Amino acid sequence: MLDRRLFLHLATWLGQWPAGPGLHVVRSRRRARPAWDGRLRPAIAVGSPGCTILSVPPDRITTVRALAHGRSAEELLATLPAAVGSPEFATQTGLFRWSTAPAPLPDVGEWIPPATPGLPSWLRLFDREVLVVRDADGRYLAGAGIKRHDAHGHELAVGTVPSARGRGLARRLVAQAARRVLDEGAVPTYLHDFGNRASARVAEAAGFPDRGWTSYGVFPP
Repeated sequence: MLDRRLFLHLATWLGQWPAGPGLHVVRSRRRARPAWDGRLRPAIAVGSPGCTILSVPPDRITTVRALAHGRSAEELLATLPAAVGSPEFATQTGLFRWSTAPAPLPDVGEWIPPATPGLPSWLRLFDREVLVVRDADGRYLAGAGIKRHDAHGHELAVGTVPSARGRGLARRLVAQAARRVLDEGAVPTYLHDFGNRASARVAEAAGFPDRGWTSYGVFPP
């Protein structure tokens, strides 16, 4: 049975969940409003082994439904940015993972404000505390942020500087951040490109298995 938090997250974030077999294009006002970082995400899709829901702005629903008819996901993706009114945007595809039982790895980071000096620019996008590992001299080594899409689902993002890779920092940060999300009453999710093997290894080690779920969408370049 699907975790209730995940069900509520998908229904809220996409505008509907679940649906019958195949691809279903649905409307959501969320696609016309800024996302967690203040930028638009005009098309987001999540696919399970049973169905795929593609969420688009209400004023683009007719156009996208017409494009989706008889097309494969790959064919649709190529035309999706223009179809949702953002031809300059990029597309992204990958795996969609979640966890209700993060790996029991020891904590490694500290929660600090995202405006703390010395953090990379991507961590400064977050509006709440981020989880960071620094060396003995205070230099940034790795960090994780939480994208709070709604009250029910929070997506994790993680990054490690090249010199600190191979130490297991990323997996420990993801597991630690996932426990915080669960404590907040939400389900932690983790998305990554199909070809990103390093990110896949981090996810598996942190307790985010590959359940055969996918995601794709249109994002700012």
